[in-house]
This record gives sequence, structure tokens and C-alpha cells, in this order.
Amino acid sequence: MTTHHHSHSHSHGPSDKDKDEVLARYMAQHGLKSTRQRSLIIDTFFEVGGHLSVEELWNKVREQDTKVSVATVYRTMKLLNECGLAHARNFGDGQTRYEAAAGREHHDHLICTSCGTIVEFENDRIETLQDAVARKHGFTVTSHKMELYGLCRECQLRGGPPEPESEA
Repeated sequence: MTTHHHSHSHSHGPSDKDKDEVLARYMAQHGLKSTRQRSLIIDTFFEVGGHLSVEELWNKVREQDTKVSVATVYRTMKLLNECGLAHARNFGDGQTRYEAAAGREHHDHLICTSCGTIVEFENDRIETLQDAVARKHGFTVTSHKMELYGLCRECQLRGGPPEPESEA
């Protein structure tokens, strides 16, 4: 059982090197060249972490370079998604959010339907059970995502969605 520390320390370990290699290889294969803007977008994305929409990432990138267009951010994230360094996720609000795939354990999500909060969790028993179920049905699992929807603690305390006032 490994413990996971979600601290974004700037340790440029092997994962960073691997990430750059994956990217370089992918871009070479597709005849893409590494631009300064593209690198900035990618670095910002991995630095910020979490689940980012293109808009949110664009706003962060513009703090450092106002000339970056939202289209460039969009294309770059599509690129990261295609070469497997980021996962695109759709959390019911219609917004595609991206999360870094580099060196992260698989995790699932709890999503609050009231305020949209996303909580990541990892549960080895769930992972094991999924594999067992798949095996039982003769499946080899290549990917999956689990999203649990409900009300977070804060929204439950607030009483969830406002009730129509027809007590009379």
C-alpha cells in the first residue's frame, strides 16, 4: 500500500523527463514543432494540477504571456490528451476539464451535483473488485472511470437544493 501525497513540489524527477520524452516523441511523429507558447502552456498545466478547463488554463497562461490565444491552449490540451499525458473528463456541467496523467495513481471521482465540487479518491478494494468482475466476464480492462454523484458535506448542511415554499 503506497501513500499518496498531493503536494505539488517542484521536484523534477524521472516523471518529468519521461513526460518530456513522451511529448517529444509524439510531436516528432506528427511533425509538430515545440513552440515556446506550447511549452509554457504544458508547464503551466502540470504546475497547477487538478482539473482545469481550457478557459481556466488560458487565464493562468495569460498571466505569463498575454499573446497566447485560447485556440493554442485548446490545441495543446488536445495534444496532451492524444499522447496520454492528460485525460479529458466531462463532469456533467458540459465543461471539458483536463487532468494530468503523469505518474498519478488511478483515482475515481465524487462529484457534487449542487455546487460542482470534485473530490478525488483512491480505493484499492474497488480497483480489485473491478478487475475481478471483468475477469468473471472474460474482459481485460484497459481503462475505466468511475464517477459518483451526490451532495457534498457543505451542500447537505445547507439542505441541498432549495425547497419550493408551499408548506401552507
